[in-house]
Amino acid sequence: MEVLYNNLYTHFVFTTQDRFPAITEIHRERIEKYITGIVNNHKCKLYAIYANPEHIHFLVSRTPATSEKELADLIAKASEIFINTNKLCKSKFYWQTSCSAFSVSKRDIDKVCNYILNQAEHHKKQTFSEKYNKFMKFYQQTLSGK
Repeated sequence: MEVLYNNLYTHFVFTTQDRFPAITEIHRERIEKYITGIVNNHKCKLYAIYANPEHIHFLVSRTPATSEKELADLIAKASEIFINTNKLCKSKFYWQTSCSAFSVSKRDIDKVCNYILNQAEHHKKQTFSEKYNKFMKFYQQTLSGK
C-alpha cells in the first residue's frame, strides 16, 4: 500500500570512533552540507544539523520506505567516504558502529531544532558525555512514563 502522508521525525546522534574529536570547525559546515545532501537524495528532509568535534546531531523526517537503520547506515557510510576522500580529518575517519535515534513529535520539532542548532553553547556548559547521559535519562523516563 502506498503511504501518501507520513509524520516520521527522528533525531539522530552519531559519535566518532572512540569519541575522538575528529571534526574540525574549518570542515564542520562542509560535512553538514554533505549529510544534508544525502538526506535529501533519499526523499527525506533535514530540519537541523550540527557537527561537534566528536559527535553530530541531526533531525530528519523520513519516508516510510526508508527505515531509521537504513538511513543511518547510508549517512554513516557515505559521509565516512566523503570525509576520508577529501581528507577532512588528520587521520582515517570512522563513526562508531552504533548511533542513537529518537522519535520526535511534530509539536517538539522547533524545540529539538533549537537544541541541535545551539550545540556550541550547550557544550560550553557540559561535556558531550554529561549531556548525552542527561539526554538518555530524559528519553528513558519518557519511554517508561516516569
